[in-house]
Amino acid sequence: MAKNTSLYFRIVEGRNLPAKDVSGTSDPYCIVKVDNEVVARTATVWKNLNPFWGEEYTLHLPMGFHSLSFHVMDEDTIGHDDVIGKITLTKEAIGAQAKGLDCWLNLTKVDPDEEVQGEIHLGLELLKDTEKISLRCQVIEARDLAPRDISGTSDPFTRVIFNNHSAETSIIKKTRFPHWGETLELELDPEELREEGTVTVQVWDWDMVGKNDFLGKVEIPFACLHKTPQLEGWFRLLPLGNNEVDAGGKLGALRLKVRLVEDQILPSMYYQPLIDLLVESVISPTEDSSALTMLEEVTTVESRQDMAMTLVKIYLGQGLVVPFLDYLNTREVNHTTDPNTLFRSNSLASKAMEQFMKAVGMLYLHEVLKPIINRIFDEKKYIELDPCKIDLNRTRRISFKGAVSEAEVRDSSVEMLQSYLTSIIESIVSSVDQCPPVMRVAFKQLHKRVEEQFTDVFVDVKYLAISGFFFLRFFAPAILTPKLFQLRDQHADTRTSRTLLLLAKALQSVGNLGLQLGHGKEQWMAPLHPIILRSVASVKDFLDKLIDIDHDTGKTRAVFMASVTVKEGFLHKHKAEGPQLLSRFAFKKRYFWLTSETLSYAKTPDWQVRSSIPIQCVCAVERVDENAFQQQNVMQVITQDNDGQLHTTYIQCKNVNELNQWLSAIRKVSIYNERMLPSFHPGVHRSGKWTCCLQADRAVAGCSRTHSAVTLGDWSDPLDPDVETQTIYKQLLQGKDKLRLVPEHVLDGAECTVQQMKPCQGIAARLLVVIEDLEQAHATFQRREKEDVTSVIMNP
Repeated sequence: MAKNTSLYFRIVEGRNLPAKDVSGTSDPYCIVKVDNEVVARTATVWKNLNPFWGEEYTLHLPMGFHSLSFHVMDEDTIGHDDVIGKITLTKEAIGAQAKGLDCWLNLTKVDPDEEVQGEIHLGLELLKDTEKISLRCQVIEARDLAPRDISGTSDPFTRVIFNNHSAETSIIKKTRFPHWGETLELELDPEELREEGTVTVQVWDWDMVGKNDFLGKVEIPFACLHKTPQLEGWFRLLPLGNNEVDAGGKLGALRLKVRLVEDQILPSMYYQPLIDLLVESVISPTEDSSALTMLEEVTTVESRQDMAMTLVKIYLGQGLVVPFLDYLNTREVNHTTDPNTLFRSNSLASKAMEQFMKAVGMLYLHEVLKPIINRIFDEKKYIELDPCKIDLNRTRRISFKGAVSEAEVRDSSVEMLQSYLTSIIESIVSSVDQCPPVMRVAFKQLHKRVEEQFTDVFVDVKYLAISGFFFLRFFAPAILTPKLFQLRDQHADTRTSRTLLLLAKALQSVGNLGLQLGHGKEQWMAPLHPIILRSVASVKDFLDKLIDIDHDTGKTRAVFMASVTVKEGFLHKHKAEGPQLLSRFAFKKRYFWLTSETLSYAKTPDWQVRSSIPIQCVCAVERVDENAFQQQNVMQVITQDNDGQLHTTYIQCKNVNELNQWLSAIRKVSIYNERMLPSFHPGVHRSGKWTCCLQADRAVAGCSRTHSAVTLGDWSDPLDPDVETQTIYKQLLQGKDKLRLVPEHVLDGAECTVQQMKPCQGIAARLLVVIEDLEQAHATFQRREKEDVTSVIMNP
């Protein structure tokens, strides 16, 4: 039984942050760390003490974690960024909230003694000879220590303390992965054996000038050595313990949403009955109840979006995503009497269509929108139509005749908006062939169902059903917030954000086929009405072409396909050949493409000759220490050839978010590789030794654990049917009491097994049997795990 840990967090906003700049404001951003490893960085919100970020992430952590921290920083153009404060949440604190945390939390000061990380490998033994009693401590090695020096390393040594006795190891210079291999011995008095003290092992960074820096500690109760005279293993380093008290809001606060999901994943065979019921819902649909309708009944509004994405992935894996959406959409259409309210609620059908478009259509959306979005960001035009918001001081001089008038600002704004909107609409309506076939087939089915249900209503309903999803729930939100759709690395500044908002409003009107123009409060949008109305005909023609597709071309069983580029873009590749004078000149700009089969690169996107790394040869994808090349945001792709030789490619990304995205993407496509490494070197082998652990042998085993299973959750995730089905089971388990309240005639055969039941028998009863079988299977596996642990403890 596998363990699956997912950590969801959303950084919503901040308030009352202290001013760090001479202008009386700050330029805040957040760095997110899991066990002191940076996993995300938000965009910078310029000149704002009450910033809004609205950024969310999902992190998959198969090995678990200990703490999650949010550091709020003030970005400075010159010099180091200022630290404003932090919030640290332990795994236990997050897990204690079943529905997750959603609250304001005050920032606390950052204490260097609390910013510890890493592990130490120790052996402790209590020796009781006739002549003397001693405590022997083998200090073997440490890994992933915090960097305390400017070079990005530390000069660590270890101190062992018990009562008034202490001893120290030697100092290992310039490393975060020291190998001591030393034995320290403390002679004890006989009466000390009866004391209930603590053996403390501290790790320090030696400094020639000033006091030494604390790197972490391990505390082992002396009583443990009476029970087990010899202990050996890796111990996590803990902070000094001087936790900062809540500053009472003086450093400001963050509003955070954090949720932890920990699941034990059963073997696939146990989930098959539930999969069968879900498949039956769309293969043999009935007018009454099905597993899907029951699931919607027990799903809360808050969890419906997660459920929708999970179901989309399950049916993608089964090759049944189109019948699945058709089933939900048909029910929605049949239960709607007023076409004006069609898909306006947060029903499972609406959410499923939204998540489906993200799952299969994001690469398409990027291809269509990215050029025009980049143009808008680059030009940074001041655009405003609302007379109440026009600020003449923020405009550039348009005329040489004198001051700019409101009319000139409005005319200039209309001209620019028309230009941008025309480009967006032309890009969309000319993208029929680029749209994923499965997406087109799903829209074709939706068009058909709406047309069947509303035969007597005006013809635009069949277009509105599609355009409502396509324009209002897909393209317009992406234009409004490009960063949340990974179209940009940063949020838009105030000026660009206003332009995007106006364009999103206009595109929504296009998606509504201009039917509501002139009826709203924003009459100042009227100058755009002509171009919107002119676009309606081309949009209808586009929608007609979009659904002109054969059903068979919409079949798919996975989000990843060999021919699809999962990720691409310019990166800097380390040139390993030849002498290197300065490491910064060793990285050459190259264009990279990642598919499920290869990681390839060339000088430019149009270059004919490409070099390729087979994905099946990848055995680790990891970060590189900053001190290795004196460069930030470097990763390494380690491959193994047929002779078992390891080869490393070093690649630099432009920022930490891009680094995490590439790490995650390559890990996902190589997740099923058989020869994954358990350890790696975060440094490079230079001048006859590794820069990380200072070992001379190039072939020596890695000094740090690999993180190849740690990934960011996003729309390009590969399918994992067992994990997805476990999520559905948990939702049904929470709604088990509701299922029991289903009327008796629906519960026929509740005592039967799933295999004995017929499709016509009560679906609620069949679901209850599946839930109870899965409950029993989980209990059995958990009992076996406890028995195995007990056996190890009793028979070490």
